[in-house]
Amino acid sequence: MKLATIKKDGIETAAVVLEYGILTIDTLNTTYYQKWSTNLFELISKGQLDNFKNWYQDEIQLKVKKEALIEHVLPFDQVIYGPLYRHPRKIWGIGLNYVEHAADLNEISPNTEPASFMKPDTTIIGPSDTILIPLQSERTTAEAELAIIIGEECKNVSEAEAHNFIAGFTTIIDMTAEDILEKNPRYLTRAKSFDTFFSFGPHLVTPEEIENVLDLNVATVINGEIHRKNIISNMTFHPLSLVSFHSKVMKLLPGDIISTGTPGAVIIRDGDIVECQIDGFEGLINQVKDLKK
Repeated sequence: MKLATIKKDGIETAAVVLEYGILTIDTLNTTYYQKWSTNLFELISKGQLDNFKNWYQDEIQLKVKKEALIEHVLPFDQVIYGPLYRHPRKIWGIGLNYVEHAADLNEISPNTEPASFMKPDTTIIGPSDTILIPLQSERTTAEAELAIIIGEECKNVSEAEAHNFIAGFTTIIDMTAEDILEKNPRYLTRAKSFDTFFSFGPHLVTPEEIENVLDLNVATVINGEIHRKNIISNMTFHPLSLVSFHSKVMKLLPGDIISTGTPGAVIIRDGDIVECQIDGFEGLINQVKDLKK
């Protein structure tokens, strides 16, 4: 299943992504007398997601003809996406998770434990929103990444168990004020935490839709040109190991996000268009504005 949050009548509401358009959960509730949460974060955090997927498959996909749904479906060209949600309890980021990206920064890729950092939810924007280069930075970068969305509370889980706690995956563009970070590595939180520094969405893709997450290619794209591309299997720390590792640091909660690292960061400037491309996912695209201009 693919899910999204769209803007409808001034409200951000959860929806199912079909091959031919978008079907809001609110419409499903009204049409089929259901009470599913219409907020994607609540759908995950209240433990409804698996039951919703099962209900949708059994009662809608198998029993309802496409023609009966079509009048309720919004065409893609009429859809404005929001971020999947705005207030996760935690956002973990992983630095230097590809050896090649570490070399770009003249750094040594960590090989014993992930280089983790956290970001506030005030960094979150959605597809087509504007990334703002802050007044304090002369060199800000954008980084395409695959993100893991936690589906169930977990603590001290093994790598073998980790897949049981994943709600799905999505596309991310993470930003860094590299010139601030270059001054002192202790400035990492500040360099990562300016408003608009975490673009999130547009689609949550549930695990059964992905044959093997390690086979996915992730690309950072700038103005239509691929800046850097790599395959998930080339990560130093793979997604399941990241879930396991961080669950041993602190309890992971439904809706928590782990952004798994980038194949390459690109310097962004006023007017640029930056994109995260991942195999099988809708592209995540944002424009850039420099507040100093």
